[in-house]
Amino acid sequence: MATKPPKGDPVQDAPQVAGPQRAAAGLPAIGHTLRMAHQQMGVRRTALTLLGVNQKDGFDCPGCAWPEPEHRHRAEFCENGAKAVAEEATRRRVTPGFFAAHPVADLAGRSGYWLGQQGRLTHPMYLPEGGTHYEPVTWERAFDIVGEEIAALGSPDEAVFYTSGRTSNEAAFLYQLFARELGTNNLPDCSNMCHESSGSALSETIGVGKGSVLLEDLYQADLIIVAGQNPGTNHPRMLTALEKAKANGARIVSVNPLPEAGLERFKNPQTARGLAAGTALTDLFLQIRLGGDQALFRLLNKLILDTPGAVDEEFVREHTHGFEEFAAAAGAADWADTLTATGLTRGDIEQCLRMVLASERVIVCWAMGLTQHKHSVPMIREIVNFLLLRGNIGRPGAGVCPVRGHSNVQGDRTMGIFERPAPAFLDALEKEFGFAPPREHGYDVVRAIRALRDGHAKVFFAMGGNFVSASPDTEVTEAAMRRARLTVHVSTKLNRSHTVTGARALILPTLGRTERDVRGGREQFVTVEDSMGMVHASRGRLEPASGQLLSEPAIVCRLARRVLGERSTVPWEEFERDYAAIRDRIARVIPGFEDFNARVARPGGFALPHAPRDERRFPTATGKANFTAAPVEYPKLPEGRLLLQTLRSHDQYNTTIYGLDDRYRGIRNGRRVVLVNPQDARELRLADGAYVDLVGEWKDGVERRAPGFRVVHYPTARGCAAAYYPETNVLVPLDATADTSNTPASKSVVVRLEQSATD
Repeated sequence: MATKPPKGDPVQDAPQVAGPQRAAAGLPAIGHTLRMAHQQMGVRRTALTLLGVNQKDGFDCPGCAWPEPEHRHRAEFCENGAKAVAEEATRRRVTPGFFAAHPVADLAGRSGYWLGQQGRLTHPMYLPEGGTHYEPVTWERAFDIVGEEIAALGSPDEAVFYTSGRTSNEAAFLYQLFARELGTNNLPDCSNMCHESSGSALSETIGVGKGSVLLEDLYQADLIIVAGQNPGTNHPRMLTALEKAKANGARIVSVNPLPEAGLERFKNPQTARGLAAGTALTDLFLQIRLGGDQALFRLLNKLILDTPGAVDEEFVREHTHGFEEFAAAAGAADWADTLTATGLTRGDIEQCLRMVLASERVIVCWAMGLTQHKHSVPMIREIVNFLLLRGNIGRPGAGVCPVRGHSNVQGDRTMGIFERPAPAFLDALEKEFGFAPPREHGYDVVRAIRALRDGHAKVFFAMGGNFVSASPDTEVTEAAMRRARLTVHVSTKLNRSHTVTGARALILPTLGRTERDVRGGREQFVTVEDSMGMVHASRGRLEPASGQLLSEPAIVCRLARRVLGERSTVPWEEFERDYAAIRDRIARVIPGFEDFNARVARPGGFALPHAPRDERRFPTATGKANFTAAPVEYPKLPEGRLLLQTLRSHDQYNTTIYGLDDRYRGIRNGRRVVLVNPQDARELRLADGAYVDLVGEWKDGVERRAPGFRVVHYPTARGCAAAYYPETNVLVPLDATADTSNTPASKSVVVRLEQSATD
């Protein structure tokens, strides 16, 4: 049977450390999955729930956005997906009695792990101005409170409407529709903090800000380069696709500052061979320094240009623009500078080149390790250059593959959750609904925090997520949130953002993916878009955690009716009653969704059109795929400093902490650890087991300190260190962002390590 939540926060002051593992999944993953699922759900509920995950007639995993294969295993989920489902489908409950027993000040002193372990929220809760405790509130009064605060604003642009990547297509479409009918484009989302750099680079170069491959393309590839990504923890089902690609003859190059167990060997828990020996995945490991990827791909491009017959000249001539300027820049690439930037050897790079030249079909996959640097956008543009040179976009088995981290983050953007909407999208909204949406660009995440900090925004409304913990510069972000007049969070579970509030605060509990949604007397379903542009239905199986829960679409519809009143031209009541009516309107507004209801009713759903992939047509300003020629950048380190990347543990999904272990890296019972190369540690006189404060250094001169981290000697790239977020988000300056995309530069933070006072 399910167990009770922990009463007190576990002690984390003495993490236990062993060596990193060399393989992922296998029997330990099965055991860990079942143990955590049983703790949260009990045996019967575990079976009922997990067997519906990612099935064609089931619900979409609320975890990552990796796509499902056409032919699905009965257990089509991974260890971390099962943890996400278990935490949502838990039998634990956070009732009004819990809030009566715990003042907000008490909750603010708890860890994110403890808060998340308490269970599902059951009632709308309200923190009045000057109050010490959240108290229950009716839905009607909750919407009145939001309406009062919005009515008191001097402008709709003083409200911010944030979206998490878990939000369904239907809810996201309604949410942006409400915000724009209200009169603002302030629609920041979690993409601003992760793959905004990918979208910026790809939109400019190939005309579509999404990946250009389908799952079947990985099976047909000759070479797959996985850069700045740890699929074993962050997208575990990707390992099955890589295993199949290897069986079909593909080779894999891993480009990462850390060796990761999942890319070394995958022990597929669904096959006898996998459980016994597993499959070695990586053929070549390039242990690159943080931020050196642009330099690597620039030199590879120079070497391709220097190799007779290596360039696909017909493709370049017929389908690209800007080749001459790019070729001149690539020709100037220098071996010495590249080796300094990357930390690689000449032999490493030459071996990679041989593998590239021997491959007709190449895919490059990447994630946060590439998108969260100051120069992330030109870095990704250089990858596009690399693929364009040999015609590796727009043919089977080849293309760009940014791997999204949250289950519908890509779909939310497709639905219009974007602070800088395209004029054509706004034109379509105006034609369909009869109101004039605002044209001025709104706030992204970083600009929203600045606006709250400076008093230019007064109402913050979050559709899911854990904004405070996910955002950079923790102290600045928390101070900004506390300046708001009202903070509102639509949530399934308790998190730190509920404890860092404006003058007034609301928690609005919502249905999870696992739960049945009955509206208008009929069972409803929602839809999501995965990382490869496949759209499919999601239908929950469980009874709701409380009779007081509302779905996200229902919350938006009721909020809109209260705030907009009679002036609205949108049929909110109809949309709340029947989600098919929402999809009919989506079909008329967003290209690719024609006949939406009929197409999504088919098992497995449908693929959205992608002009570069489907037609080798590039809808850019030039009408062709664009080569680019940005100067090569990489982080420069002062003497005695390290370059820190923030990352997840294996017992973590985004800011949700499932446990205190990082099994693959050999860490147990604690999260405040910093991984440091042994040679760097010796030069800095840091013994394994010493305790240090991480002190960030940036041009503003502000000291940002994360105290009390245990040093772990670990095989990182020289000059590079790693530690878990959100604990280290305090070190990421709000204004340290990627050029163009404005994404926080969380993978290149200059730090010094000082002995802790408590050591």
